[in-house]
Amino acid sequence: MNQDRKKYIFDTSALLTFIENENGFEDVENFLVRAEKNEIGVYISFISLVELFYITLQKKDEAEASYRVKLIQSLAVHIVESYENVNLTAARLKAKNRISLADSLVAALCKEYDGILVHKDPEFEQLSSVIVEHRLPYKSSSD
Repeated sequence: MNQDRKKYIFDTSALLTFIENENGFEDVENFLVRAEKNEIGVYISFISLVELFYITLQKKDEAEASYRVKLIQSLAVHIVESYENVNLTAARLKAKNRISLADSLVAALCKEYDGILVHKDPEFEQLSSVIVEHRLPYKSSSD
C-alpha cells in the first residue's frame, strides 16, 4: 500500500451527496473511483454511518437505511471505529468550537490521518484553520 497517497475523510454530507446524486456528486464519485484504483485513501468515521442510517430512517424506512449503509461499506473506503487519540482530539475540538459531537469526531479523524475533509456542512468552516477541506457545493435554501 502506498503510504504517501492522499487521504480523504468523507463527512456524512459527502455520503448523502453521493447517494442522493446531489450537486457535488461528481467530486465524490471521482474520489471513490480513485480509491478503487488505490490512488488515494478514503476514510469514513463510524459516526457517519450512524448518521447516514438515522437520517435515512427519518426520511424513508429501515430497509433503505440498511441498504445505504451496506452500499457505503461495499465501496473502496476504510471505516474507522472510535479509538482514544481520535476521541481526545474530538473532545478538544468540541470544547473549543460550536460543532456537533459527530462533526468533532469526523474532524478529529481528519486531523489524526492528516486528511482532507470532504463535506458540504457549513459547521466545518470554523475549523478551516486546523483542517484541510474539500468543500462540496452547499445546498441552497430551495433544495
